[in-house]
Amino acid sequence: MSVNASCQSVCQERTVSSLLAGRVVKRPKLDNGRRLQDAAIQLLQQQQNLSGLLREVETLKPHSRVCVQGAAVSEGVSSAAAASLLVSELRRQAEQLGVPVVALSVTTALQRLKEIIAGGGGGGQRRELLTSSQRVQLCVLLESSKELMSQGVFCPKLLWQEYRADQRQTVSLEVLYHLHSHGLLSLTFILQSDDGVGLWLASRLKALCSWTPPPLEEEEETKHIQRRVLSLLLRVLVGSGFESSSEASSSSLLCRSVLDDALFCVLDTVDKQSDTAGAELWVQLLDASLCGASASPEALQRCFTHSLTQTLTYKPRLTVSDAVRLQNQWTFAKASRLLTLLFRKLSVIFSAELLLRHLQRVLETHEVNWKHVLCFLSTLLVYNPDAESNLRELLTSLLTSAFEGYDLEHMVTAFLLARQGALEGMAIFSSSYTDWFKMSFGGSSGLHAASKKSLVFLLKFLSDLVPFEPPQYLKVHILHPPFIPTKHRSLLMEYVSLAKTRLTDLKESVENMGLYEDVSGAGGTSAQDVEKAVSLFESTGRISTTVMEASIFRRPYFLTRFLPALLTPRVLPVKPDARMSLIQALRKTDKIPAAQYSSYVESCHKHTRQDERAVCLDAGDDPVEVLRLQLHGFRELLDVEGNDGEMTAQLSRVSDTLSVIFPGRADDVTEPTVIRVHVDSPLSPELHVTVVNMILRHFCQCLLDASRTNPPNKQNQWASRFVAVLLGNTQLLSGLIHRLWDLFHNQGSSLSSAHLLGLGAFVVHLHASMTHSHLILLAPPHLPELAPVAEAVCSALVCSTHSDMLFCVRLCVAAVCYGICRGESMPPQQREVYVLSGFYKKLLYLIPRLLPEARRTTPVAAEENLTGLWSGSTWRRTAWRLWTHAAFHQLHNSPRYQLLLSEWLNHELRVQRSQDVLSDPERQEYQQWACLELYWPRPEEQGGCGGDVKVLCSRLLDAVMDQSSGDVTVEMLHHRSQTARGTCLPDIMSRLQEVVCEMEVTDHVCDFLFEFVSQRCCSPADSPLSMWNRVLLALPPLLFIKVRDEGGRKTLDCTTLIQHINQHQRTTCSPAGSLSFHLTAHFLRGVLRASACCESPTEEVNKAWCQISVQCPLLLTSTVLWWECLSLQLSSLWSRVCDEDSLPQQLQLITDCHSWANSVVSSSSASATPAAPALMLASSLHRSCQRPGHNFSAALNLLRPERSAQHRQVLVFLLFLCVNEYLSAVLCSQETNVDKCLRLCSRLVSVLVDTPDWLLLFKSSEQGVYQSVTMVTTDQVTRLMPWAFYSVLQQQSSELQLKAAVKCPGFLQTSVLCYVSLLQLFLDGHTLTARSRDQQILSRAKSSLLTVISLSPPAALSSGQLRHLESQCSDLDPEVAAALSAHLSVPSLSPEMDFL
Repeated sequence: MSVNASCQSVCQERTVSSLLAGRVVKRPKLDNGRRLQDAAIQLLQQQQNLSGLLREVETLKPHSRVCVQGAAVSEGVSSAAAASLLVSELRRQAEQLGVPVVALSVTTALQRLKEIIAGGGGGGQRRELLTSSQRVQLCVLLESSKELMSQGVFCPKLLWQEYRADQRQTVSLEVLYHLHSHGLLSLTFILQSDDGVGLWLASRLKALCSWTPPPLEEEEETKHIQRRVLSLLLRVLVGSGFESSSEASSSSLLCRSVLDDALFCVLDTVDKQSDTAGAELWVQLLDASLCGASASPEALQRCFTHSLTQTLTYKPRLTVSDAVRLQNQWTFAKASRLLTLLFRKLSVIFSAELLLRHLQRVLETHEVNWKHVLCFLSTLLVYNPDAESNLRELLTSLLTSAFEGYDLEHMVTAFLLARQGALEGMAIFSSSYTDWFKMSFGGSSGLHAASKKSLVFLLKFLSDLVPFEPPQYLKVHILHPPFIPTKHRSLLMEYVSLAKTRLTDLKESVENMGLYEDVSGAGGTSAQDVEKAVSLFESTGRISTTVMEASIFRRPYFLTRFLPALLTPRVLPVKPDARMSLIQALRKTDKIPAAQYSSYVESCHKHTRQDERAVCLDAGDDPVEVLRLQLHGFRELLDVEGNDGEMTAQLSRVSDTLSVIFPGRADDVTEPTVIRVHVDSPLSPELHVTVVNMILRHFCQCLLDASRTNPPNKQNQWASRFVAVLLGNTQLLSGLIHRLWDLFHNQGSSLSSAHLLGLGAFVVHLHASMTHSHLILLAPPHLPELAPVAEAVCSALVCSTHSDMLFCVRLCVAAVCYGICRGESMPPQQREVYVLSGFYKKLLYLIPRLLPEARRTTPVAAEENLTGLWSGSTWRRTAWRLWTHAAFHQLHNSPRYQLLLSEWLNHELRVQRSQDVLSDPERQEYQQWACLELYWPRPEEQGGCGGDVKVLCSRLLDAVMDQSSGDVTVEMLHHRSQTARGTCLPDIMSRLQEVVCEMEVTDHVCDFLFEFVSQRCCSPADSPLSMWNRVLLALPPLLFIKVRDEGGRKTLDCTTLIQHINQHQRTTCSPAGSLSFHLTAHFLRGVLRASACCESPTEEVNKAWCQISVQCPLLLTSTVLWWECLSLQLSSLWSRVCDEDSLPQQLQLITDCHSWANSVVSSSSASATPAAPALMLASSLHRSCQRPGHNFSAALNLLRPERSAQHRQVLVFLLFLCVNEYLSAVLCSQETNVDKCLRLCSRLVSVLVDTPDWLLLFKSSEQGVYQSVTMVTTDQVTRLMPWAFYSVLQQQSSELQLKAAVKCPGFLQTSVLCYVSLLQLFLDGHTLTARSRDQQILSRAKSSLLTVISLSPPAALSSGQLRHLESQCSDLDPEVAAALSAHLSVPSLSPEMDFL
């Protein structure tokens, strides 16, 4: 067939594809290919339409195949052929028209491009992006253009020129994006070559950012293209605008201008709070991912730095006064989210140090937008943890620069930045504004204190801020003023007056300022103060200094605002929480008025009575009845084999009903949950009690039904599924544990065997299901920490009486037997899940105690059949089988199933002897077996002593001494009255005596015992001295005195005993300053008995007593106190030990001192003064003064201090003993003795007023010969000596007496130091008793001190002493410091040189 014939039969509208494929009725042969090609070319020449031809070429691109009557022609062949035909046609027409082929191809492509862009116009809304079909056509066109360019017939740059030459054509950013991404024309070239790009690029960029696709389009695809176009533009703009730091070109300036326009558009959006979608899209693109081929990291850093500067300086309309006034509204939480997002994006590639350095440069060189500056600082502090330290350095630098050059700009910048940090809170900036202001200006080392000019500069600056300051900052400046020397106080007073006037205008009061200043402007300061005070009390255990200061110096606020907020009525917890503890501490210090506290307690009781919880039910029927029927149905399903599905469905119904009865959120059992159980209060409401009892009762019945046919190891998983249903509701679970605790702890004797079996199995499954999901917190805290459910339930079991032991062993035998049988088929590691360690340990304790034959029985491994454990007729038979079973003893290899000696002792010490199952001889035999045969030889890693008698003795001592502290609270678990006399403590003490006697044969018991008690008493929280003294008195006194063998001669060594008395006995003796009679006698008997081991007993006793007199004054004064009773006992002992009639000389000297003292206080003439230490004479005299009928005045007349140094020392020591007695009486609230002791002290001071020795008692660092007094009394009394000083001084009320005291050398210095110490005691919360007149003492002490200062001559203090005292008083009481300076400062010889 000819080509012409085929052409005539083809319609002129047919496509190129149909031309290539339509007339192939017969497959052409290979030699006819040339003829076919010529025919196609001839046909194309007849078309003469290049645009149509180009469209035909495009249609080949999207298809992967073109079918020609069943023959497949590949796309590559078709595309290549089409491109070849197109190039040929372009060349032919260009030749005919006489134009360059490139120009013709560009014109053709441009025409097609316009057609594509125009083809998407639909509706009235302008599109910023192409449609999907347009995008496909454009990509194909560009690919075709790329092929034409590869053959040299296409020029992209000419295309852009022609495209831009058409003024009617609006530039599409997506077209630019595709030109760039297809490699035809880069955006960089367009930006550099197109002079008019600045006229349209910025507007098109803003339009694209804010454009949203129509609702019917594929939104995700369109948004993706939108982000890609904007990201490319942003990357090119950053690279072209900031690539070089040298002089910028016109194109780089253009790029920067476009970026600035986009940034300003974002900031305008922030100011106007308009639609932020487009602005947020642009900000999201500002990321480090912009780095790439178009933008280097350096360019990105320069761009972000420039943008940050532009943001901080954008529209700087706000003045500094506006910033001061409005700063509270510019915190991070209140700032625009878009603005903080912008700051985060611009800051992410920089360190906090660089950002703050740049901020400082901007502040120094530009007018700034203070709102943006402060929001930027907040954002930086919130998101950069290093910013706080860098900000502190910046603040220090700004303040330094401000005071060096008296620069107000640096000053106001520092204040604004510091306040901004403080506004973000302590979690972000660890210093409040108050702390920063005090740290910067509150001390004499502040920058402002360098000169008067600096002071004036600071106060002038603060005064200028007053009209604009928010009231909270004014209050801070008033309550915590900057440090100002006394001579310039008038400057400060001017500022304070101005600030108070401003506060008055604002209707604000300084008294209403919170204790812990919150300068954020938020309300509710009193409530916040209470929360802060409770938090500090909880963490430190002491009333905070701020609260104590407020109770004294800000009493109106304390009484009218703080206390009402603290004493808000509520339901009080069973165990006092931190808030209750703080209230009690304030009440003890008389800070809460009695009437206010009584009203608070009554209101709390009303709240408690009104807090009756109601249960809301959503079911129409009675849910309890529904639940009963469902549980009954589940029980019936146990008898049917193979019905696991039915049981699961029934349990699901049970769970649904329980969710109605116990409404609330279902807990996620995969996460640990703390369940709080109040075991000391009854379970409520009644509905919950009914349901909990029903659940436990039905479980016991189900277990009995299932066990009639199969032992536990042959039963299905019904029990585990049943318990699992209960775990999803914390309220229900808490009720179950509460009920189990109550049953086990209070109602054990009333439970039958069936109950015990069922409840034991229930606890086993509860433990197995809750091993990793729930923790129990018992309230009150019977356990030291959170515990698993098994441990919490086991703690309810007590073994103190016969009935308790029987119940406990029966329950534990049932539970352990069930657990061993249940875990038979499981691996050894998983078997332990079903055996509770608490129940197992109870059996390790009880079975040998109740079954003597178990103490000597070796476990038999022959019986492996578990049926015997499940079929015992009595608990004794079952317990014996369990004890001899190998599976039971295999568990003992695991550390958590080992009963430690300390645990055994803890159990044993709780047993009530009168109600024990064992008689006294049986108990002694059992305890000796346990201590000497079981635990002594057992290895330490298994809870024994490893054969070491010292370890055994230490364990016994620990157990005994624990009875004085920790175990008292454990005993409170019992709702029975239990005392130490009723427990087995005497029996354990007997075991201890036996072990100590065993040690005495081979070891130095003295060193061991004192070292042990030192270790136990090293912690203030653990001071079991009372129980240790009981142990000490139960052991032979000879054990506490060491006998050394030196060169064949035996001597006494009391050093260890002296150290023990000074370090431990002294700190706990009551009353302070005297050991008990029994301890004193015990120690002295030890000395006498030990001397019998020496060759010269009398000489050794005299040496030992001389050592005690010098190194252990407490034992000396105690011996003198009890000597009348001791002398007869010691004389009798001495005659038996050494066969001598009279005591050694040093002890006989005590009798002489007593005789002398009696004669001094009597009306008769005094005998000669014995050659005894002054402290011994004073102690004897003090003892004699306590007898009725004594003449204290006669004693004072005889012992005039001016007569001899010995008399003076005796009177000073006597004054100390009277002061010690006075403080002890105050501490013990013995009102009758307080006045008597105070009168004695006053009379002694009036005698000693002319000598400075008595002042040494109140100077801990300068006591000289009186240094021993600190080793007589307790540390608490020593700390309260300043209290005693002013209590005595107030008795010297007349001005004549004070004038006499003022003449005493060192009196003024001692008075000031004691006042400082007294004030510090109050600020630290150390007060005496609730009845003490602490407030009156403090005010009177200050009044007395001011009187003393006014009466003192200028020469009373040296200049060094004056400066030292002024520095100590300046912070605690500036008024006293000012009085010292005003009355005692020597006038300056050269006022002009005062600045030095």
